[in-house]
Amino acid sequence: MRRIDGSVNFSRNWKEYKNGFGDLDGEFFMGLDKIHAMTAERPQELLVLLEDFEGDKRFEKYEKFAIGSEDQQYELHTLSKGSGNAGDSFSEHRGMKFTTYDRDNDLSSGNCARRGSGAWWYKHCQHSQLTGTYEDNRFARGVIWDRFRGDEYSLKTAIMMIRPKK
Repeated sequence: MRRIDGSVNFSRNWKEYKNGFGDLDGEFFMGLDKIHAMTAERPQELLVLLEDFEGDKRFEKYEKFAIGSEDQQYELHTLSKGSGNAGDSFSEHRGMKFTTYDRDNDLSSGNCARRGSGAWWYKHCQHSQLTGTYEDNRFARGVIWDRFRGDEYSLKTAIMMIRPKK
């Protein structure tokens, strides 16, 4: 996943998150089916790169990362504790199924994807939400990594990359 300029709308439905969308030369989401296939094939690690609008760049690395199949609603079933200087805002979502505005799998009384304007492995909404509305600094609506800039600051850049574990 890559967020760099707000050129792609990430408020998408289940099918679009399943298949992926965007432009590989710009903003995109690879697709949950592809992520599942890659993480099911062999152990993967995850790197999250973040930057705020003041130029402060941070990262968080997860030594283990895997999601379930569509039948499992792309559950975030494997995620190690994070390490890096962004703060671990993703581990809170471990064990959660993916939620979109048309498929509510979170534990909140409402749909976190509708409230937050993105899609994610929400629990009781977010400690992280890298699919939110670009440059929307209202509570819990933007590109958020809570431990870095809080839940009322939409980040400039958010990139998630996986690679085979060495």
